[in-house]
Amino acid sequence: MQTAPKRVINGWAMYDWANSVYNLVITTTFFPIYFTAVTKKTFGGDTIPFLGRTFVNSSLYDYTLAAAYLLVALSYPILTSIADTRGNKKNFMRTFCYLGAVGCSLIFFFNGSNLWLGVLAFMMASMGYVGSLVFYNAYLPEIAAPQDRDRVSAKGYSYGYIGSVLMQILGFILVLLIKDDPFLGPRITFLLVGVWWIGFAQITFARLPKPAPVEAKRINIFTEGFKEVRKVYNEVKKMPVLKRFLRGFFCYSMGVQTVMLAATLFGSKLLGLDDTKLIITVVIIQLVAIIGAIAMSRLSERYGNLQVLMGVIIFWILICFAAYFTAWYKEQGGNPEYHFYGLAVAVGVVMGGIQSLSRSTYSKLMPETKDTASYFSYYDITEKIAIVIGIFTFGFIDELTKDHGGMKNSVLSLIIFFVAGFILLYTALVKEKQLKHR
Repeated sequence: MQTAPKRVINGWAMYDWANSVYNLVITTTFFPIYFTAVTKKTFGGDTIPFLGRTFVNSSLYDYTLAAAYLLVALSYPILTSIADTRGNKKNFMRTFCYLGAVGCSLIFFFNGSNLWLGVLAFMMASMGYVGSLVFYNAYLPEIAAPQDRDRVSAKGYSYGYIGSVLMQILGFILVLLIKDDPFLGPRITFLLVGVWWIGFAQITFARLPKPAPVEAKRINIFTEGFKEVRKVYNEVKKMPVLKRFLRGFFCYSMGVQTVMLAATLFGSKLLGLDDTKLIITVVIIQLVAIIGAIAMSRLSERYGNLQVLMGVIIFWILICFAAYFTAWYKEQGGNPEYHFYGLAVAVGVVMGGIQSLSRSTYSKLMPETKDTASYFSYYDITEKIAIVIGIFTFGFIDELTKDHGGMKNSVLSLIIFFVAGFILLYTALVKEKQLKHR
């Protein structure tokens, strides 16, 4: 196959520009800081009541995110079955886009006392984000030839980092300008995220081709979707390299996604850094991540995808150890501010690279098929279940050991996921070499 025209490629990448503002502004910086601050102000401490019991506010944030990802993961088989068989992949992508953008905008009305609204709006935003990604990712093998997929995938992530940094800077300016009410600046930013997401996504929807349906027969979407996942699962079992890669991807995704989603909570609650420094730090991470995503795609061309991914996982393990000792240094009375900045740069180097390279590696290893949405549904289910387990484990250990290290222990536990991922990727590399020498 040939790679699609530049106009289509850039249009596809623009969706990363559109929706990455959610990932940065909502889950990474402004909202976790806002959620913990506004609930602490309302309830007089970090412990808050919800659903008949009390939660540590940062743990409730983690559990809400995990619940949203789980709901979408369970619905993927049905949604992608409809998309593949009826050719309306773009419509589903648009629906989830609007769901997520409206959720972001509704957070504007969350003030701490209406906790239900905050939780539900956050879940809507999260479900819209992860729900649209499966259809967005499924376009990659349709618009890019195998030899171009690393580059095209990296372009998408690069666009996302640039766009999200611009929105981050805009939000930061609002926080600085509106000093009378420290919560108004973030709330306006949440509203703008929704507008940005819907607005720029229109470029993507205008340029992406409409996929042709795979089959015209009527089906039971509630059973056929899960049959599709089972079919993909059975096909993957016969592909030794892909099978081992997905197992490794599942394990290291538990660590990667959790670090990215919990980094701001780590800096604010555990290290005590103020909001301004945290926001600036996250902007630095995004800028470094652009370089990282491009660098990883070029390294993969020279050394191979699996080899580069294994090297990146070792780097993630070192980051977790460094984060643990940064928190320990804080407990000993030290000032960990510059340690945290160093960690931020390190995370930025490997954050974009591992996401982009994982997606393109999967698209290279999967077989030639018209059921791209079903295959990427399987990929995204794997990733989202990994995130559910990772973020739930992080929040649970934080809550369980809140009087004996808390979040510091959560960070250390993530190393287990990375080690397991490294071992499984190594087995995939060994099998790949064996098959090449037959």
